[in-house]
Amino acid sequence: MSSPKVQAAKDGEATGIATIAILFFIFGFVAWLNGPLISFVKLAFNLDDVNAFLVPMAFYLSYFFLALPASAVLRRTGMKQGMAIGLFVMAIGSVVFGEFTTMRQYSGTLTGLFIMGAGLALLQTASNPYVCILGPHESAARRVALMGICHKFAGVIAPIFFASLVLGDLDAFDADVARAPTHEAREVLLNAFAARVHGPYMLMAALLAMLGLWIARSRLPDLKAAPADADDRASVSGASSIFDFPHLWLGVLCLFLYVGVEVLAGDTIGLYGTGFGLSLEATRFFTSYTLFAMLVGYVAGLLVVPRVVSQQTYLALSAALGVVLTIGAYLTTGYASVAFIAALGFANAMMWPAIFPLAIRGLGAHTETGSALLIMAISGGALMPYAFGLLKEHVDFQLAYLLLAIPSYLYIFYFGARGWRAK
Repeated sequence: MSSPKVQAAKDGEATGIATIAILFFIFGFVAWLNGPLISFVKLAFNLDDVNAFLVPMAFYLSYFFLALPASAVLRRTGMKQGMAIGLFVMAIGSVVFGEFTTMRQYSGTLTGLFIMGAGLALLQTASNPYVCILGPHESAARRVALMGICHKFAGVIAPIFFASLVLGDLDAFDADVARAPTHEAREVLLNAFAARVHGPYMLMAALLAMLGLWIARSRLPDLKAAPADADDRASVSGASSIFDFPHLWLGVLCLFLYVGVEVLAGDTIGLYGTGFGLSLEATRFFTSYTLFAMLVGYVAGLLVVPRVVSQQTYLALSAALGVVLTIGAYLTTGYASVAFIAALGFANAMMWPAIFPLAIRGLGAHTETGSALLIMAISGGALMPYAFGLLKEHVDFQLAYLLLAIPSYLYIFYFGARGWRAK
């Protein structure tokens, strides 16, 4: 029979995991709206592919600029209050996005996405190490995988929700815009289309603000990174600087490339499909297919890590699968090629749960700073899709995808096989 103290600790851990699971659902819902948003802004603002890819760039660049400031905020507020502040910031970003998109001011739309990304940067800088230090290091990948299931489940739902609510009858709408007799008539159609996002984003802002208030007033355990993670590397080796941990820096690059290929597979799959001449109606749900494959991958990873294979071995195997699937996408066309891209979701699924705990392992008092550096690496999601948009203007879009994805997966394989042990 457990003592009251032990039982209270277990209850606190369970409460923490349940609360963070809700937050990861929010992460997924907001982040994976970017895929259908790319198609939406391309129509609403009459953009080419390169400018449409500014959507993920604005969203993910906020991680690069604000992760370290977020770390400083967390040292002052603690993880719990920091997460509440992050939700309030996201609510402000939702309002800005909804208002400026309705007015069809693209710079304001991108500003709203940047603010939402800023809130997520604060949330993730707090919640990812929180999950890792909430229990034993050996099972960290399993806890992060549970969070990933919540994240990817939301990612499956979000594009379907957005496409059904906002992107209905895309082909017919595109034809109506093309047939508009005057510029004024065309603008009326586009204004009405852009205004479709206003209500959903105002509702999202209200829900985020209420969730932030709930987190602030909850009994969520306010864990501290240094005592919980002060293991052999920081306390025994006498490491005194963040630069004393080469495995962290290799992990930062690994996470940068991983998020890049993950966003590439999820956010660009719709435009990838249109490269084969597939209709807008057919491609509007493609992001959900990638996220469904990721959800399956998380469940599979949860079953075998660490029971059957270690998190680092699974990472290397996942990267090898990514290489095979990318080559398969290049060698096929049409729906078969799109299916290979969607299947990359399975290969990508367990990469974050493996990379993050391997990279922050043993940082001790440097855990928050290391976490912030890793959150900065999420900016790979900003640059990889944009690089794809630029590259496919000069080479075939399938070759452009191959040239970006293969080197990324090879480096991820290296980190899983050897890089995580660097000293």
